[in-house]
Amino acid sequence: MNLFKWIFYGVLVGLLSGSASALFLALLDKVTSTRLELPWLLFLLPAGGALISYLYFKLGNNAAKGNNLLLEQVQGGNEPVPLRMAPLVLIGTLATHLFGGSAGREGTAVQMGGSLAERLGKLLRVKPLDRRILLMCGISGGFGSVFGTPVAGAVFGIEVITIGVLRYEALVPCFTASFVGDLVTKAWGIHHIHYAMSGIPGLTLLALLKVIFASILFGLTSRIFSELTHYLKDQFRRFFPNVMVKSIIGGLLVIALTYLIGTRDYLGLGIPLLVESFHEPVHSFAFLWKIILTSITLGAGFQGGEVTPLFVIGATLGNALAGLLQVSAPFLAGLGLIGVFSGATNTPIACFILGIELFGSDAVVYMFIACIISYLFSGHSGIYTSQQIGVSKLHWLQVADGSTLASIRKKS
Repeated sequence: MNLFKWIFYGVLVGLLSGSASALFLALLDKVTSTRLELPWLLFLLPAGGALISYLYFKLGNNAAKGNNLLLEQVQGGNEPVPLRMAPLVLIGTLATHLFGGSAGREGTAVQMGGSLAERLGKLLRVKPLDRRILLMCGISGGFGSVFGTPVAGAVFGIEVITIGVLRYEALVPCFTASFVGDLVTKAWGIHHIHYAMSGIPGLTLLALLKVIFASILFGLTSRIFSELTHYLKDQFRRFFPNVMVKSIIGGLLVIALTYLIGTRDYLGLGIPLLVESFHEPVHSFAFLWKIILTSITLGAGFQGGEVTPLFVIGATLGNALAGLLQVSAPFLAGLGLIGVFSGATNTPIACFILGIELFGSDAVVYMFIACIISYLFSGHSGIYTSQQIGVSKLHWLQVADGSTLASIRKKS
């Protein structure tokens, strides 16, 4: 009976999260098209950021914690996950993309899935343990449906909570939620972009050494992105305690850098740049500009996720390294996509599966190496500061039980 109960709950969460993701992706496509058609909208980015920050200041409360709030509640917290998190993050992310902020989409889908799962749990009057599993279902349902990767979404929900620990008790409901969420999103007419990894080298010692070298750089790059984003959040809060002023300054910086660079390729999701990475050479420092613009956007209080920008950063870095290492650019772009993501989220298994769902299994050994090496070299850093450290990545570095990435940052 317990198995059927959780399949039923997973189906319900999948229906809710999949529908929410479909609505979000459809609206996101519209606002992105509008921004491209009306380039002057970029100059409204500071005002849009101020509006987003004002809404969160007045209405957000603990919803402003975003994905970290969901992680804390799964870990045993007793704060409510408010239903208003869903519309707030939806409106905030759409505004960010309409006016040209550099951000992603996974955070929005995960937060909508989590807040809807919380509301479902209240309606069903579930116990505290069941509530945690429902929230994990919301995370999986949101992730799997927004990227069209149901298996990776299921594993992401059970892997992201605690570094080095998989929550197998939630595997069946998380997979159900992610699988159903993906089906529902597609049923609403949403289609996902597919990437082609080609030029996969044979398994030779030289090829392995090249992939290991690149994977180390993927891990270090993910650490740079995570640490820069957290640092800018701290500095913006320190120098601009008024949340609206903070976002206005951030918006002005994004505009200034866009004109300094001389291209708008790094605004929004960056999907065209991501696709280009699999077909032709991109600028050698494209990954660096995407890191800087995304870190400023998120650091200044704009809404949106980090994962799609991480995809872009990884793919463009892989593309740039291809010439140096004399390997196929589409091959290394694919490894970079999942490798940088693995290091920044500390979810190597989910990212490995993501690679298989996106690219197939021809490069399965290389993909596993990229995810594991990047995960190790990103250290105790990541985009989710509330992630707990269940098993230290470094055996010589002991961490106290219940330590989070945030607590590690404070000590360093």
